Amino acid sequence: MAFLSDTLARVKPSPTIAVTTKAQELKAAGRDVIALGAGEPDFDTPQNIKDAAKRAIDEGRTKYTAVDGIPELKKAICAKFLRENGLTYAPNQISVGTGGKQILYNALMATCNRGDEVIIPAPYWVSYPDMVELAGGTPVAIEGRLENSFKITPEQLEAAITPKTKWFIFNSPSNPTGAGYSHAELKALTDVLLRHPQVWILSDDMYEHLVFDDFKFCTPAEVEPALYDRTLTTNGVSKSYAMTGWRIGYAGGPVHLIKAMGTIQSQSTSNPCSVSQYAALEGLTGPQDFLETNKALFQRRRDLVVAGLNACPGITCPVPEGAFYVYPDIAGCIGKTSAGGARIENDEAFATALLEETGVAVVFGAAFGLSPNFRVSYATSDAALAEACARIKTFCEGLR
Repeated sequence: MAFLSDTLARVKPSPTIAVTTKAQELKAAGRDVIALGAGEPDFDTPQNIKDAAKRAIDEGRTKYTAVDGIPELKKAICAKFLRENGLTYAPNQISVGTGGKQILYNALMATCNRGDEVIIPAPYWVSYPDMVELAGGTPVAIEGRLENSFKITPEQLEAAITPKTKWFIFNSPSNPTGAGYSHAELKALTDVLLRHPQVWILSDDMYEHLVFDDFKFCTPAEVEPALYDRTLTTNGVSKSYAMTGWRIGYAGGPVHLIKAMGTIQSQSTSNPCSVSQYAALEGLTGPQDFLETNKALFQRRRDLVVAGLNACPGITCPVPEGAFYVYPDIAGCIGKTSAGGARIENDEAFATALLEETGVAVVFGAAFGLSPNFRVSYATSDAALAEACARIKTFCEGLR
């Protein structure tokens, strides 16, 4: 339609949202559906955080705030970065946005010109390439292979960098794979980046607190302080604090970049929700003990799902270091036909047939830039996960 802009042709609707919507529609129609598409914790926001939001309402803290965050929250974010990551930021180096997605979008919109390249390890969060396209840049994917737990190598990063490279987007633990980079693995990547001063690092640390076993989280500017001046370290309260709907993300970075991001935000949404900011303030400064409790719960679910999927013929599921996703490989299922007569030509066909024949909703791997795979979010009950794995096993056993 000529009325719509050319920009729209460069982006796609979010596949993860599409799967969740489809599952909700089937449930509403009376189907027995287990939805494993949404990337959000299934438990409620902690009570102390909800109470802080109620107090903010009662105290009339419902007006416009500073465009990129109230001073109290910025101060708390500075303290969090120092306490947990060893990174020193001043309040004028902090930006608060309407979710982590807006923070990333603002950074790309403020910096990308036509022809600028942005390196993105694949599998990637579905929104990264589309945000780069919207900003006028060119996404450049590097494939992390199954045999390397979906992580990229320094050699791959070195080969992908050109004079046009502006950003390297880094996400650990990863959505969709849950793969986490150790200190040594990240140091090897930062050693490459040190040799290319034109490349900035956009580190998405959203799953920082959701790491398992003896894995130790680290972030690029912490591992290599020489990259501090060209790193934007982003995070938020959505996943760790079970605050997805509150929509608060934040970042620390160089003053001139933070100021530019604020300019973009001032002409789009202006300030994030005032009440949500006071809730996030309580999240960052209040009791943190629930983080360990939730982490143990997610680790148990991870182990349940990995074991269940690896029992399915044709599926190989690595054990992730963090987040609440697994990204099983289904190469052994491709080219077969389901019990319901569906030809499994690719991972999208697998996910479609799985939903239609068993009521299990997952997101197909092509949406994340690496096939043949699918993503499972195990942020739901043990009972639902056990039943979903049983259904997937029956589906795979029926492939011919």
